[in-house]
Amino acid sequence: MSHSESHVINNLDVHAHNEQSHGSVKDYLIGFVLSVILTAIPFWAVMSGSFSKTTTVWCIVSMAIVQIWVHLKYFLHLNFKTEDGKASSMSFIFSALIIVMVVGLSVWIIYESNAMMMY
Repeated sequence: MSHSESHVINNLDVHAHNEQSHGSVKDYLIGFVLSVILTAIPFWAVMSGSFSKTTTVWCIVSMAIVQIWVHLKYFLHLNFKTEDGKASSMSFIFSALIIVMVVGLSVWIIYESNAMMMY
């Protein structure tokens, strides 16, 4: 077997391996339906006005957290089942932590600077 033939076979193996890590149409449809439901529930809670303000806010926040999980699982395919999935998940968690720290600390610094200027 020549070098070019082995290179093509290796690329086919890598391509077949990459396709296994992607979701199926069923996974995408489940994610889409869950996303629509998790969007419609808070929308209904706000538009109907039948809940108190506190309950409505908690409904929105809880549905947002669940929707984040749905997007991570069904669209970004993050999991802890395989070594590649663990590495991807840990990279995502680390990146999210850094972003939350940068934004949170920036808001804190701006708030404290404003408070110091008022006194």
